[in-house]
Amino acid sequence: MGVFIITFSPTSGSKAVAKALVSGVSGEIGQVDLLKRTVDFSAISFGPEDFCVVAIPAYGGRAPAVAMERLGKINGGGAAAVAVAVFGNRAIEDTLVELADGLTEAGFRVCAGVSAVAEHSIMRQFAAGRPNSSDWQELAGFGAQIRKKLESGDWQEPALPGNRPYKEHHRIAMNVQAGDGCIGCGACEVHCPVGAIPFTDPGQTDPEICISCMGCVDICPQQARFADPQLVKASIQRLSAACEGRKPNELFL
Repeated sequence: MGVFIITFSPTSGSKAVAKALVSGVSGEIGQVDLLKRTVDFSAISFGPEDFCVVAIPAYGGRAPAVAMERLGKINGGGAAAVAVAVFGNRAIEDTLVELADGLTEAGFRVCAGVSAVAEHSIMRQFAAGRPNSSDWQELAGFGAQIRKKLESGDWQEPALPGNRPYKEHHRIAMNVQAGDGCIGCGACEVHCPVGAIPFTDPGQTDPEICISCMGCVDICPQQARFADPQLVKASIQRLSAACEGRKPNELFL
């Protein structure tokens, strides 16, 4: 059996959750990075003996459109898949069912679902430091339960939270920009999943293309990129009540 993690993880939270879920697996773990704009995802295929953990962040209660587009090009080939929605301490809303539907359409067999908390990519004070060691231990336990289910021959698709049709998608605009500390190294341009940062002028960001994933902010070696402080402040004021407290990770078998 081949074991793989398939992630869309601009600020590394979703990838950390996926790694925790497969931490009890011995041997090499394959990886597919849905952030990569230059990858031919239609050339990637799996088979019925494979096991894939697919983790994406919730953006306003929906799956990132670009992640779903790239995932849809992969040939699932009957591989077992765990749908994982990662959220910044607010809610997953329809993210998990949307991901599971996309996986099914791509030919995967969804055998389990997980909702997991990671540090909010924009408002970093919410779920700061998560997934932490306690989360890691819990998620590793989830992974063991999922593998036990598969080993028993139980392929029943889980009941997942969320609605169909999905909630209306609203693009998040945080006006990400580069400050005076930008040295034009291009790390952000390479990391950007949608090509919103020009190769010839990485200090700029196209606001019509940017999905405010914060990947460029997270990866900048000079810490020179940032979201508009006023927009961040407004988001904190609007969402602080919903993001307070410690939200749980959940397993759906």
